[in-house]
Amino acid sequence: MEPRLQRRVQRYGWDKASGFYENSWKEQLKPAQDKLLEMIELSPGEHVLETACGTGLVTERIAIAVAPGGTVTATDLSEGMLHLADSRLNGNGYSHVEFNRMDAENLDIEPEQFDVAICALGLMYVPDPVGALREMYRVLKPGGRVAIAVWGERKNCGWAEIFPIVDKRVKTDVCPMFFQQGTGNALRYSIKEAGFEPVWIERMDVNLYYENDDHAILAAFAGGPVALAYQKFDEQTKREAHSEYLNSISEFKKGDKYNILGEFVVAKGIK
Repeated sequence: MEPRLQRRVQRYGWDKASGFYENSWKEQLKPAQDKLLEMIELSPGEHVLETACGTGLVTERIAIAVAPGGTVTATDLSEGMLHLADSRLNGNGYSHVEFNRMDAENLDIEPEQFDVAICALGLMYVPDPVGALREMYRVLKPGGRVAIAVWGERKNCGWAEIFPIVDKRVKTDVCPMFFQQGTGNALRYSIKEAGFEPVWIERMDVNLYYENDDHAILAAFAGGPVALAYQKFDEQTKREAHSEYLNSISEFKKGDKYNILGEFVVAKGIK
């Protein structure tokens, strides 16, 4: 997909998904977010850039960690996500947090402004991941730290069939390289190519819990990256896609509940 079109798909897709995102993914993504924050070791007084901040789940935790004296600049392509993030933090003692709509590959920020740059499960959606990492490198001070979390290898993510299930019904090529950075040593190489050295990598297995069929369907279709394409489905197409997806994750079902296999890769680098 042409990069400009891919960015447009991501922007408006996440606008559509924003209202369903937290109910779908808040608990499921927490292990990766916990590991990322553990690795980066934030301190009071630090100035942090967060790209692809989503609804502000990680932003709030960063804001707590760098107070007093620190600041957080949180960016995302999606206005819907930023609105929810701002609503979460606004008026709750987080005056040191600022939200801005920006492209991670083209940050409207002067060089060497931050101590830390963080991207929690957003790099998979960027047309040029190394370009986005180079932007983080540019805006970090010498000695600054970067922390990145991505999904792992496709074969280790039991929900991965959602992409071909949707794409064969609406030809969008959404997230064509979604699992690229989590495969093998790709994330390490990308971070190093952007200029960071040394780089540390941790790979972690998780289980994604869903209460029932409806919860699993909501997360996969309305609350995630295929949300824009899903809006084009008529009711019959939705029923067919739901059935195919539930069949693809049936091995992870026990009773009414699902524990779906997943994998994250979390990394830290130094400028």
